[in-house]
Amino acid sequence: MKKIALLVVMFSLFCITNIEAAAYKGQRIYAKKCVSCHGKQKFIESKTKAQWQDVFKNNGKDLAYLHLQSEKAKASWKYFKSKKYTKKVHHLKDFLIEYAKDSGKVPACN
Repeated sequence: MKKIALLVVMFSLFCITNIEAAAYKGQRIYAKKCVSCHGKQKFIESKTKAQWQDVFKNNGKDLAYLHLQSEKAKASWKYFKSKKYTKKVHHLKDFLIEYAKDSGKVPACN
């Protein structure tokens, strides 16, 4: 019985740390890939949680489409066409939703 309880506690801790890690990973992605064009805090807080959800519909394909259709975003085209983007877009989504206008939280994009 003690082994089962220990396994449950360990699994719970593992899940909790993974939930927090997604927003942190998204913050790193935003700092590396997005800050140069979109800036730091103001852009993140420009949308509500629901608006960010809409931007990330279809697993981020709509966001990629917006960037690929804009000549201003030409520097980011390679990134949005890459497997790296499609693999990690959920982290970026988690970060932007976590710090949306209506979240009450303030991001620190270093």
